[in-house]
Amino acid sequence: MENFKFYAPTEVVFGKDVEDQTGEIACKYGRKALLVYGKGSVIKSGLLGRVEKALSDSGIEYREFGGAKPNPTLEHAKEGIKEAIAFGADMIIGIGGGSAIDTAKAIAHGTANSDQDLWAIWTRKVPLTKSLPVGAVLTIAAAGSEMSDSAVLTNEELGKKAGINTDFNRCRFAIVNPALGMTLPKNQLAAGVTDIMMHTMERYFIPESHCNMTDEIAEGLLRTVITNGKRIIDDPSDYDAMCEVFWASSLSHNNLTECGRGKDFSVHKLGHALSARYDVTHGDSLSAVWGAWAKELYSGAVPRFARFAEKVWGITESDAEKAALMGIEKTVDFFKSIGMPVSLRDLGIDPSDEDLEALSLDATMQGAVKLSRIRPLDASDVKKIYRAALQ
Repeated sequence: MENFKFYAPTEVVFGKDVEDQTGEIACKYGRKALLVYGKGSVIKSGLLGRVEKALSDSGIEYREFGGAKPNPTLEHAKEGIKEAIAFGADMIIGIGGGSAIDTAKAIAHGTANSDQDLWAIWTRKVPLTKSLPVGAVLTIAAAGSEMSDSAVLTNEELGKKAGINTDFNRCRFAIVNPALGMTLPKNQLAAGVTDIMMHTMERYFIPESHCNMTDEIAEGLLRTVITNGKRIIDDPSDYDAMCEVFWASSLSHNNLTECGRGKDFSVHKLGHALSARYDVTHGDSLSAVWGAWAKELYSGAVPRFARFAEKVWGITESDAEKAALMGIEKTVDFFKSIGMPVSLRDLGIDPSDEDLEALSLDATMQGAVKLSRIRPLDASDVKKIYRAALQ
């Protein structure tokens, strides 16, 4: 088992109508909140109004800042920083999914460090030593940003999507009402289920580390998401199933399932390059390449993939390599069954060889880094995976 640090300071308030407690919780962290949200669904649903009433009732001033994009952008975050500074915000609250919450995190960092360029902070050219408190009112189970130490932004000018991991990304509080997920379109629910699974699998497929407790947590989480993910897509009004998926989302990305094993976000790197260049949904970008990634690398971790097949999918094949391949196919079939893309063409894109080369360089920081802890992947290996994902 590898050495590890586990830190999960977020105060989670979970259940029906808990958004009414936002003010009571938020007043521990500030008195002037910038409310960050997306394109307006939180207004139409009445959620924004309920949150604002809860804040007002607790004596907290607020200002709205909408327009967060599915792939959060640097420029939009910079606009939010200007709003936060002008308002004198002392905390930022993201209302929505991972996009709104990641945007809130970026605004918090930029506001607290207004003398520094946000992209320089994001790309670690400038150290991040302070930030504003961030809270989250969650509307979709997917990114897990409400408890994670990560956030992602896209620099549209450069065509680059990058993430930053820091304890300053940890939300001080998360308001989680699973009932809010009942009105979401089925494709958003499916993409969320996929993202939860990916956050767990990106930590699971690391060979040569013995940490059975962590494995049991990860395998149980995956089984829970597979079972209940299908249930909420078939029937979004199933509150109990929605609760299971929302809680799994938070646990999948708060570092719990990497304790003693670490993480390997190589599939995310492949997906980020796709999202930045083609503006595809994050979950879609992951399911489209996962099968090709797994088939390229499984031979370097056959026992790991075989265990996954047995513990997650109930496969009892005694031949480890056959079991590994069967587990990969079961996973790809599950993505298909919930309507997720499993190839680049399913995404509606048909990149040329030149495009594949550019994607591979984007994913490997122009060839400067290698991906995967199973076997190091250089840009040519990544290009091979993208090509296989065309099928």
